[in-house]
Amino acid sequence: DVQLQASGGGLVQAGGSLTLSCATSGFTFDEHAIGWFRQAPGKEREDVACISRGNNAIYYADSAKGRFTISSDNAKNTVYLRMNSLQSWDTAVYFCAASGSRYCDSFESWGQGTQVTVSS
Repeated sequence: DVQLQASGGGLVQAGGSLTLSCATSGFTFDEHAIGWFRQAPGKEREDVACISRGNNAIYYADSAKGRFTISSDNAKNTVYLRMNSLQSWDTAVYFCAASGSRYCDSFESWGQGTQVTVSS
């Protein structure tokens, strides 16, 4: 049974930092790409970052470049998203998801999301 559990969200002031965790189970962790996504109220879900297993590449959305860092701990089957210099527009529910392949496409399994609220 594939499971992804996102945690670490909360309320932070603008300019602050948070680290989100995505704990996974039920699949071979290092054979599936893991991505972070977010959805703000009234907006569509958008990509944030992804770590690929096929070529060990890391991808960031333009909004995340230079501020967010995705990392993977294979021993803990957990992917992290370190978010620095948070701004009000980063407020959203953040989700992690596992791809059906080693690459950052076809995300099939989703966690429940964790709320990040940035106060200005």
